Amino acid sequence: MPCKPSDLAAVDLFKLLDERELEDFAAVVDTTSAKQGDVIFHAGDLGDSLYIVRSGEVELFIKDTTGQKIVLTVAQSNDLFGELSMLDARPRSATAMALCDAELLLLDRDDLLMLFQRQPDAALNMLAAMSSMLRDVDRLLQTRVSRNVNEEMEEKLSILQRISDWVAWFSGSLQFLLLHAAWFIFWVSWNMLLPDDQRFDPFPFGLLTMIVSLEAIFLSCIVLISQNRQVAKDKIRNDIEYDINVKAELEVTHLHEKIDHIHEQMSTKFAELEKALRSHSN
Repeated sequence: MPCKPSDLAAVDLFKLLDERELEDFAAVVDTTSAKQGDVIFHAGDLGDSLYIVRSGEVELFIKDTTGQKIVLTVAQSNDLFGELSMLDARPRSATAMALCDAELLLLDRDDLLMLFQRQPDAALNMLAAMSSMLRDVDRLLQTRVSRNVNEEMEEKLSILQRISDWVAWFSGSLQFLLLHAAWFIFWVSWNMLLPDDQRFDPFPFGLLTMIVSLEAIFLSCIVLISQNRQVAKDKIRNDIEYDINVKAELEVTHLHEKIDHIHEQMSTKFAELEKALRSHSN
């Protein structure tokens, strides 16, 4: 359904138009709505129009070769999306889904051409919006490189987990062994060599046995906690290695395609050169 001139006046792309031009555009620009969770278009769909968000939020995302969802951007009020398919007449490069109830303006190629004819400066606003989206994609690509497992796990650690890791590390060190050996020698010597009235834990050292048993219980739990975290870290590492292997496979395939293309070009060039040499010799 057609929109109102006031709807267009609030959009940056139309801010250079006067009241009469806004009325003319309001008669041809359509409005549409999407409820939360609705897919506006899928990647691969044919499209000859762009959308402008009047209200709400629209998420634009793709899925990589491993099936993981990659959010490109979240279009909010006054943001436009879907312009690439309208400009190059190719299928949609991403999927658009409404994160909440949204109101959208729908412009086709003829509407946009009429806008640029009346206000050429509006094309700069559209180019600026596209440049902003490209910058967002560049930042996304910079963060999509291979992840560091240790850094990811460190960011999610709580204070108790850090303490348990340190205790687990210290309990398996040589310092821990020497400290306990010195403690046991001191304890046994005190309660064996001193007079009876100065012994606080005589043989068979019941207090020492209880302390060591409690220490063993707590250390076992702490080591298990640390091992569980190590299992989670190994899982992340396996996922990263899988992603790297897939990327490497894609790169190798791409290189093979390039080599085959170069081989075809070189074969064609050699055939033409051979033909030219034969004709020249004749």
